[in-house]
Amino acid sequence: MDAKKNNYRKKGGRKPKTNPSIHRHVFRLTQEENDKLMSLFESSGMVNKAKFIISLLFAREIRTVIIDKGTVDFYMRLTSFYSQFRAIGVNYNQLVKLLYTHFSEKNAAVFLYKLEKQTAEMAVLCQKIIKITEEFDRNHLKK
Repeated sequence: MDAKKNNYRKKGGRKPKTNPSIHRHVFRLTQEENDKLMSLFESSGMVNKAKFIISLLFAREIRTVIIDKGTVDFYMRLTSFYSQFRAIGVNYNQLVKLLYTHFSEKNAAVFLYKLEKQTAEMAVLCQKIIKITEEFDRNHLKK
């Protein structure tokens, strides 16, 4: 009969946990140890310190994400270069089509020769960008 009374509660409030944390452990840290623990906690991205410490004690995997502002900035600029190159390619195709529809064969060839020189310069620039990107990848990104 006592078990029946325990299962049925007339009190208000929240329902009791099925597996409550009832054991408490206290430990003290030096200033250096505390600083190291706090830096690990902040870099883990977890919200609850107690759960973080439990995950450390029981060797659960803790993922640390480090965001390098320089790398993010480099990536964003590289992405903008890529979109600009795509736009140039689209404009190039449109320009060649317009040259052949509105100009004579001789005049179109003259303009295409000038366009070809600019394209060669852009190809050299593109090769330099690729070399810089590979160097950045080797020197600054961890694999």
